[in-house]
Amino acid sequence: MIYMKKYILLLLSVFIGLPLVAQVKVSILGDSYSTFEGCIPEGNEPWYGENIGNDVKNVEDTWWRQLIDDNGLTLELNNSWSGATICNTGYRGEDYTNRSFLTRSKNLGDNPDLIFVFGGTNDSWAGSPLGDKDGNDMYTVRPATKAMFQNIKSTYPDALCVAIINTELNGDVENAIVEACELENIPYVKLDSIDKQFGHPSINGMKQISKQVWKTTAPLLYSHLRKSTKE
Repeated sequence: MIYMKKYILLLLSVFIGLPLVAQVKVSILGDSYSTFEGCIPEGNEPWYGENIGNDVKNVEDTWWRQLIDDNGLTLELNNSWSGATICNTGYRGEDYTNRSFLTRSKNLGDNPDLIFVFGGTNDSWAGSPLGDKDGNDMYTVRPATKAMFQNIKSTYPDALCVAIINTELNGDVENAIVEACELENIPYVKLDSIDKQFGHPSINGMKQISKQVWKTTAPLLYSHLRKSTKE
């Protein structure tokens, strides 16, 4: 019954242009691009806030807040951490197990309907080792990315998970994310031409991300909720 209501509301959003009421719950697993001070779990490191050089000064300007507000969704949990890598190897070869996407992938709220995974930027910038997709070394990108998606699917089996792939990534890291998405049947959005300041999305860049992500996600969510009503 709950999924039927969400499905009907999504039909109104997609085909009539009406926003969804706050019933579809969204969680985010991210890095600095998805942070904002005061909006992430205590102990996680933010990048965006009032006192940075970037022109994004208000949470309403972030890509995720725009996407949620513009489409009548509701936030379940934003578990983002600035500087975090997908795998457990961070900058200077340091152990990032405490903050990695892999570690946080089972902590995305109680029961989200939609999960966005927006990572890989720091694996690219830090030069984290790629590893073997069939291996089990979680200090390397390929097996860690695959395991991260497996964690999400097993912990939140009813949720739609969508990966967001940044522009200007190291080609090997981008390929590793796409590879894991295809292996685990995770749909993904490859961002295009995002405006940035200091390597991070500007206000305009945040708008571009929100629009590009929702353009791909809306029909996927419609299909997902429709399928859920039949089960």
